Order: sequence, then C-alpha cells, then structure tokens
Amino acid sequence: MSKTLYITIAIVIIIIAAIAVYYSQTAGRPQPSQPTSQPPPTTATATAQPTSTTVQQCPQLVILTRHPTAILNVTRTLFLSSDVAKRYGIKDLVFKNPPASQWEALIKQGGVDVAWGGGPTLFNVLYQDGFLLPLQGSEVKAALSQVPDTVAGMPLKLKGPDGSVYWVAWAISSFGITVNLDFLNKTGLPIPRDWSDLASFTFGKALLQGYPATSIGDISRSTSSTRMAEIILQAYGWDRGWRIITLTAANGKVWSSSEDARDAIIRGDSGAGWTIDFYGYIAQLQNPHTRYIIPPNTTVNGDPIAVVNATKCRQAAEAFVAWVITDGQRMVFDKSINRLPSNPNAFNTPEGQGRPDLKAVYQQLQGLHAMAFNDSLAMSYEQAIIYYFVATIVQEQGDLQNAWKALLQAYYSGKINATTAQRLAAELGAPLQFKVNGTTYVFTQEYAQSINSRIAKDAAFRDQMIAIWRDAARDKYLAVLNEINSLS
Repeated sequence: MSKTLYITIAIVIIIIAAIAVYYSQTAGRPQPSQPTSQPPPTTATATAQPTSTTVQQCPQLVILTRHPTAILNVTRTLFLSSDVAKRYGIKDLVFKNPPASQWEALIKQGGVDVAWGGGPTLFNVLYQDGFLLPLQGSEVKAALSQVPDTVAGMPLKLKGPDGSVYWVAWAISSFGITVNLDFLNKTGLPIPRDWSDLASFTFGKALLQGYPATSIGDISRSTSSTRMAEIILQAYGWDRGWRIITLTAANGKVWSSSEDARDAIIRGDSGAGWTIDFYGYIAQLQNPHTRYIIPPNTTVNGDPIAVVNATKCRQAAEAFVAWVITDGQRMVFDKSINRLPSNPNAFNTPEGQGRPDLKAVYQQLQGLHAMAFNDSLAMSYEQAIIYYFVATIVQEQGDLQNAWKALLQAYYSGKINATTAQRLAAELGAPLQFKVNGTTYVFTQEYAQSINSRIAKDAAFRDQMIAIWRDAARDKYLAVLNEINSLS
C-alpha cells in the first residue's frame, strides 16, 4: 500500500474511536424534565408552585406600606426564610412608609414593586389612576382562590371589568372603640356603646376633672382614622357627623398617629378612642383592663395588597402577594400583630389553632350586618375632609377645647340650660362658613366634593384653604366662647 492510503486508514480509525468514546460517556446522562402544564393543588397554607422552569430572579422587592414595624419585622423574617424567596432569589424586602398622599408620586418615580396596607379607599384610588397591575400568574391565581370574595357583605377583592383581580385583602379589619375600664371607673364615665358617646356632655365630665376622656389619631396621618371619620359622616349624616367628630376631639386629644392614640388608652391617660380592631386586640393583651367594642354603626374592611405598574419584578412581586395570602397568613397570629386573616385556612395551622380568641372574632364578623358603607362616596370627598380636619381640629384644638370646657362648666354649674347648651355645642361642631375671594361658602358635602381633586394635587390651593379654614374655625370657637361668657 502507498503511504497515503495508510494515513487515510489511520485517520478513519481515530474518528471511529472518538465517536465510540463520546457515546459511552453520554448514554447514562439524565435529560432535563419538561415543565408540567398544570400547577399542583394547593393545601391549606401552601403556595402553588410556578408552572415554568424559567423563574425571574429579583434580589429585592420594594414595598410601599402603611403597616407598623411589628408586621414588617415578622414578614421579613418569615418570608426571607421561605422557599418562595429562595426560588425567586429574593434576599431583602425594602419597606417604605410614606404618607398615603405620596404613594402615586413614588410609584411614578419607579423602583416600587408592591403596595401593601392602608385600606381599600387608598387602593381603589391607585386602581382608578392606573397604578395597579392585574394579578394574573398561575401561582397568585391559585392563592386568590383561597380567599373569599366578601366578608359581612364587604369586598375582599377588587375586580376589573375583565374579571381580573387588582387587589386582594390579606387581612380583615373592623373599626370600633377601645376603652380603658380603670379610667372610666376613676372618672365615673359609662362604657361607650356608640361613636356619638365619645362626643357627649357626659364624656366631657372627665375633661373638667383634668383628664382627656378621648384619644383619636390625626386623620391626615392615619388611614384607619380617616376611615372611621368617613364611617361617622355616612352613619350620622354630614352635619351631625361633623359635630360628633369635632366634639370627640374636644373631649380629649388628637395624636399624630393612631398607635399613639391607642397607647394613651392602654396606659390609662385617656378613657376611650377610635381604633382599628387589631389595635383593640393588642390593647387587651397588654392591659387586661381594656376592651375593644364594635359599635352598631361600623363596617368591615379587607386590607389590600397589590402589585404596582412600576415593578420590573412582576413574577417575584406576585409570588410575594401569593405568599402573604397563604403561608404568610400565620403572621397575623403573632401577639405583636393580632390581625384577622383573609384566608380562613389559616386557622387550621398550629399558629391559628393557638388563637381561639381571634377565631371567635372572625366567626362573629361572618354574621355581622355591617353598615352599607359607600366607598365611592368616601373617595369623592376624602382629601377635602382630611385637610379640613387638620385646619379646624388639629391646628385649632386649643381654641376648640377652651370653648368646649367653658360650655361644659356653664352647663354643669347650672348657668345655662340644656337647650342652650345643645345649641352652642351644635354651633361648635357645625361645618364652617367661610369666605374665599369675597364669596361666602359652607363646608357642605357638595363643596368638599367640588374641591377634592384640586386640594389633593394643588399645593398652593391646599395651603390657602387650610389657612382660610383655620382662621374661620378660630373665629367661630372664640365667638362661641364669648357668647358662653356673656350668658354665664
């Protein structure tokens, strides 16, 4: 054979040998599995697994929230150790807690993934303004199926025209009155049963003894306090509602936060005040001489969680929402939190079985005939009443309380009769009459609705109206005080 033929045969032999070696090494290698087309069934608290092997990795989620530190700390600890966090590569939860009025601006700036807590009115506004994304992934849809649509006739989900869910409640809240029984006994006050009791001449007796009978949060800083003011306005009507709100503040103290208002009741500095239900439960745990009371004119809320349109981590954000309404529900039973879960399966967990007190309240709410609260109506004047409250009550509480004390003293000393006392009390609490550029207006519901959008967005107009209302309120309170002095 020629030398060339030998070389050719050698090359062929080498190629055949190489092929044989390759197949011998790969014959036993496992092949990648194909993703399943259906998610596995959910359990009482387990979150459904994603249906794709491609999982978005997001090192952190940024969450706008109105929740107190206790909820945020427990959430961070539980979630970051969860399989969900590991699956999506989430190493941190960044919580931001600005006033609700700043949420839309922060979402517009970008870098926000989730909105959580603050009540349905806030979230309905976010939805109407286009800031919420529909919850569409299979994982979150499986979790949504575990949460009822309503409780006590009130929605636990917001659905768009296409049937998509835009926010879902993670917890259920009622609104009521927390009382300190020792304070009431010390001052001789009865246990209040209704919102109007806190605005009564009877509760004013404690004020004359040097004790602030009532304790409420500034509605510009507390969304739960805002909701309770709205409940009162709808339950009693606009004019009587403002009288109750104003004289409740006159009977005690307005605090910068609802937490501070609650703590004053726990300590016994005040006798009674507006609280969301879980603040009442916390009070009862911290001081057995406190009690949470659900008045007849109240409503029930689902506290929302949603994914915002600024997110770049939609899969991970939806997974967080799904976790919060399934596995994460056990956080509500922590004694520093004391919320009612939106997912009834949470009561089947060891944590849930250890809180029969909360289960009893949950069952009570199932049969509650809540007032027919009109959320759209509340939204139509919410911003206006917030700044009106700031101007006429927060900034002028000193003059308001001086006039109210003088009225109480004149009445209880017999210097004025009950008819005159009631007339003057009605004047103190009546919606203001005021002038803008020479034109006289009254703060009616219709007027509040007419300026609601502008006062929310136009800072110069807002400052102008606060100043006008503050001055008009001061003039009214001083006029009532002068009339009382002239009569007594």
